[in-house]
Amino acid sequence: MVALDYQRVIDWLDDRIVNRPGSVVAVFLVVSAVFAVGAMQVSTESGTESFAEDVPEQTALEAVNREFEPPFGPDATTTQLIQTGENVLSKRGLTRMLAIQERLAEREDLRITGVTSPASVVARTLNPDATTAEQQLRAVERASPNRIEIAVRAAALDDPSFRTLLSEDFNSESARATASIALVEHAVPELASDEEAAGTNPLTSIQREMQSVTASVGGDVRVFGAGIVAAEFGTVIGDTLIVVVPAAAILIVVFLVVAYRDLADLLLGIVALAMALVWTFGFMGFAGIPFNQILIAVPPLLLAVGIDFGIHAVNRYREERVEGYGVADSMRTATDQLLVAFFVVTTTSVIGFASNFTSQLLPIRDFGLVASVGIVFTALVFGVFLPAAKVLLDYARERYPIPTFSQTPLGAEESSLGRALTGGVGIARRAPLVFLLLTAALTAGAAGYATGVDTSFSQEQLLPPEETPEYLRALPEPFRPSEYTVTRDINFLEANFETGESEEVVVFVEGPMIRDTALEAIHRAGADPPDTFVTERTTDAPLDTGGGRRASERSIVTVVRSLAATDPEFARLVARNDRDGNGIPDDDLDAVYDALFDSEYAALAGQYLAADRRSARVVYAVEGDADPAEVTEDARAVADRYRYEATATGDIVVFQAVSDLIFESAVVSLAVALVGTAVFLVFVYWLLVGRPSLGVVNLVPIVVTVAALAATMRYVGISLNAFTATVLAITIGLGIDYSVHVVYRFTDELGGAATPGRTDERDDALAALRWTITGTGGALTGSVLTTVFGIGVLVLAVFPAIGQFGLLTALSVVYSYVASLVVLPSVLVVWARFTGPKASADAADGAVAPGDVE
Repeated sequence: MVALDYQRVIDWLDDRIVNRPGSVVAVFLVVSAVFAVGAMQVSTESGTESFAEDVPEQTALEAVNREFEPPFGPDATTTQLIQTGENVLSKRGLTRMLAIQERLAEREDLRITGVTSPASVVARTLNPDATTAEQQLRAVERASPNRIEIAVRAAALDDPSFRTLLSEDFNSESARATASIALVEHAVPELASDEEAAGTNPLTSIQREMQSVTASVGGDVRVFGAGIVAAEFGTVIGDTLIVVVPAAAILIVVFLVVAYRDLADLLLGIVALAMALVWTFGFMGFAGIPFNQILIAVPPLLLAVGIDFGIHAVNRYREERVEGYGVADSMRTATDQLLVAFFVVTTTSVIGFASNFTSQLLPIRDFGLVASVGIVFTALVFGVFLPAAKVLLDYARERYPIPTFSQTPLGAEESSLGRALTGGVGIARRAPLVFLLLTAALTAGAAGYATGVDTSFSQEQLLPPEETPEYLRALPEPFRPSEYTVTRDINFLEANFETGESEEVVVFVEGPMIRDTALEAIHRAGADPPDTFVTERTTDAPLDTGGGRRASERSIVTVVRSLAATDPEFARLVARNDRDGNGIPDDDLDAVYDALFDSEYAALAGQYLAADRRSARVVYAVEGDADPAEVTEDARAVADRYRYEATATGDIVVFQAVSDLIFESAVVSLAVALVGTAVFLVFVYWLLVGRPSLGVVNLVPIVVTVAALAATMRYVGISLNAFTATVLAITIGLGIDYSVHVVYRFTDELGGAATPGRTDERDDALAALRWTITGTGGALTGSVLTTVFGIGVLVLAVFPAIGQFGLLTALSVVYSYVASLVVLPSVLVVWARFTGPKASADAADGAVAPGDVE
């Protein structure tokens, strides 16, 4: 009954395609117009945050950024002015920054609420009454260089935050520093939900305007902040697409010309490709899925798969036409076979792509969804629309003088390509079992070697390049990428300032910090630190353990101690509330905090103790060359020492957590894809041809391909990152295409069932294989070339990780193609010998397949 219903569906589609092609084409054009509306609503989304969404460590880091005031960073309400190129503490350097601050203060549209800079601190040291940028500029302009040097030294002693805004080469004695940072605070409205979904950042326009203001003053002052980061992330996506998509289109057109060798057929294929893309982007727009970095791979992927489907459809139809059959009969025969093959290929591809739904990372799940839907759309367009349009075209050729070029199929038996494709058949004829045993041994070895592949995730994988490659800069407009500053400025900050973000971890402590034991608990947690933590020697304390070894940390405890060391009155307050005499108060902490926040250390204290005094931030320095996995494990162990709820976080920990999820995602999605594909193939071959064992046969080339690809990743040093994690499952989704076409065509040829009236010479498995490979193999060769070059153009992407993704995906297609033409024939011969109909592989001893040379 199921088989009957399946045949009814095929017959119904055949009837519409062959007898009502105009109606089919009209329906597809109307649907395309609807999806075009949705395509215009697609927004962009960039950055690492989306990859870490819902990761506990990232949630803790967001809480830290929300509740505490870091010295600097691209947060939602701050702009950083990075001054370089001179001694920023000289009179000239200070007046330049204060002149910029004065001009910015005059602009109400910039929504500035406050500015903190070394120049302001020095100016207030010179004149405590100078509260505005104009007054501060005047104070510095009237001061002599000697007075300015004295003020710089005094500021370094009196204001703990002064040094954090200066580069690490700051010398207080000579009053010199090569770089400084000014923090500009803005009052910006919260984003509406639709703006947030669209990736809008209210600081973008503000910070772009600030760039114009700083340029008017002169000098080397860079504007850096979340608005510029968001703008450049969005720009780099557009820049990548404007290079990759045309390059893919040009290469695909070249190969289409070779594959179709007919102008009208070529134009039909291009229209179908455009339709598949419009449908996919329209779905994204209607579903509200933003276009992120990893989705850059989808357009070339769909273009390549669409070409694959198109070549198979046109080539199979032409095979029938050259036999002398008419338009309707040829297309009916072609769609009878190809609709089933497309259904199998599409379903297995969807299983491969949809296996990414198991990932805990939202962008990877979005990729799995969009790629799955896109493949379904592509199958519909090339399985229904293209055949119907081809029927209309060829009927029109009979009535009108439409130019017609070659209509012969690829890879005919007598062609050089046809002969070259039969190497796997020759192996299958001579020693299939020996060859398969050797293949199994090599596959097992490759899989074992692949277990050592690197896994990593970092912000750099998603950043625009610091320097655009020369070959991209040489492109003419509008293809030449923009100039990017984000990576340059981030690298500059990390190299010249004590940000420590790449060499520190954070413990986010949640609990009532006014409890008597709160500060003691923070202090105790840093005793006897793990090996990856930077340590310092101390003789403080009964509570200090580990032979005087303590973690190098910054916390509210260190702020209390710093103020106590310089303020006698505060020191007496601490001593009165220190019951064990170790310099850490453990009584009446509310009074201690009140005094702390009334001092000049208030801003520094706000970096480590929340305003409501219910959470704290503790920063531990870690060894710069330590393994991130070990650092993360040690950070979590230290967090477990706290009596309150404490979470290890920071960039190292977050990226390691994401790396762990990426690896888990790759393994789980691969397992799901393999199992899901195997179950489906077993079922579908039982349904279609009554041979469920063919489902297992179909999977053999894919297992070989996955092992070879994973081993290649390790060999060439490509890590399993946020982008490449999807490749193994995609290998199943794409690679299954080649083996499905070979296996299904083989079952069709076996027994001479492909077309009534053909001889029974194909009852022999080797003969059926030869007919399969020379027929389907030609189309496979055309499709592998277009797929490899269509996806391979991703190596031109501005993102290096996207380039690696394109390279690996192209390799997976090549491996799948080779395995389908070289390994699969031996598998089919062995299958036919032991389980196939008539088990006639033994006839190879005497029977000669068409074209074989004895």
